Amino acid sequence: MPIESINPYTGRTERRFRAFSWPKTERILGQTHRAFADWRTTTFEHRARLMRRAAGLLRERADALARLMAVEMGKPLADGRAEALKCALCCDYYAEHAAGFLADEQIATEARSSFIAYEPLGVVLAVMPWNFPFWQVVRFAAPALMAGNVGLLKHASNVPQCALALEKIFHDAGFPPATFRTLLIGSDLVEKLIEDDRVRAVTLTGSEPAGAAVAATAGRQIKKTVLELGGSDAFIVLADADLERAAKTAAQARMINSGQSCIAAKRFIVEKPVIKEFIAQLKTHLLALRPGDPLVPTTDYGPLARPDLADELTEQVADSVKQGAKVELHGGQSQPGTALFRPVILSHVKPGQRAYAEEFFGPVAIVLEAKDADDAVRIANDSRFGLGGSVWTRDLERGEQLARRVEAGAVFVNSLVKSSPQMPFGGIKKSGYGRELSYLGIREFVNQKSVWIA
Repeated sequence: MPIESINPYTGRTERRFRAFSWPKTERILGQTHRAFADWRTTTFEHRARLMRRAAGLLRERADALARLMAVEMGKPLADGRAEALKCALCCDYYAEHAAGFLADEQIATEARSSFIAYEPLGVVLAVMPWNFPFWQVVRFAAPALMAGNVGLLKHASNVPQCALALEKIFHDAGFPPATFRTLLIGSDLVEKLIEDDRVRAVTLTGSEPAGAAVAATAGRQIKKTVLELGGSDAFIVLADADLERAAKTAAQARMINSGQSCIAAKRFIVEKPVIKEFIAQLKTHLLALRPGDPLVPTTDYGPLARPDLADELTEQVADSVKQGAKVELHGGQSQPGTALFRPVILSHVKPGQRAYAEEFFGPVAIVLEAKDADDAVRIANDSRFGLGGSVWTRDLERGEQLARRVEAGAVFVNSLVKSSPQMPFGGIKKSGYGRELSYLGIREFVNQKSVWIA
């Protein structure tokens, strides 16, 4: 079965690739496993030198990479370029800090000497999604390679050109080819890879079902996993918030990547006195955004990555309306089977509706009314997800107190939720477990070895 690169805006097939057979996949796995024996012995200085070259290539090729993202999954050029530059920043960050993050940690005991050593595990398999086709991969690959691990990438089947472009960047930077390989395979071979003893750990960013399947297989093999899954982030707006700033940021937060982001704000929980004004301002900001061809520089948001994703989102909206939700902004698809989806605002969202319980992976803003701040936190936590969230208030001390009560891996006060190399990223509940980025991320896939010298 071929792996196809299909432009979601035009519907045109750009490239077709023959999927790797299991014998070819297994051969690459063997090469990667053997490469680990040498790679783990290299110095941090050597790895950092190559990683900085990779950062330089990401910057040099940012325009070309942005075009690939636009063609394969519909990201506007400016957003794609920003993604490539963020990847370069991540590579530089780990090139600078990996040695310090993984230095031996002396522990005071009755021994003559005792310390924790951080040692690489081996082959790390990454199963990655299409929505941030470079950033999702680099935030695994940069720390994994700097730690002395080697990587195998199984990318989403609709972004094969992005996957191969990233492999080429690492190779052109001087990394031994077998230390990072892209596998053009379907999901049917993932289980066989995880079951192979040469794969030592797995990281996945994706849906709940995909995460559950990978975790189950890895669990049977007793292998470490890190899962970053879905999210339905709460955006809490208190009555004392700077409403103009909150509404403007809300529109931006909902429309990141055409709404196709795990940490895009999805549930807007607003105190009753300001909810009507918030909806009015949010509508104004969303209507000001320009849809269109992601290859046109003036486009603010492009299509969803595939027509079936837009069809599914349309169904979620329609079902929610039948269950009592009210449409405040009519957008959506112009017709079934098209990938372009204009923003929608839903209000009167209550328990029992799909909009209350499910993740809407696209530009649908779900507005919920809260009686007060305590009620807002209750609603925010009444979700099976726990990835990110934000609190909007002029009282910063109160904002911090509420942020501590929101059940999520990251909560921002008066700011757009985002990921950055310096801070750990990940979720709780059905949003997954483990952390990427920061010093916590690089320590996920190492052996934290206790050494005791009497």
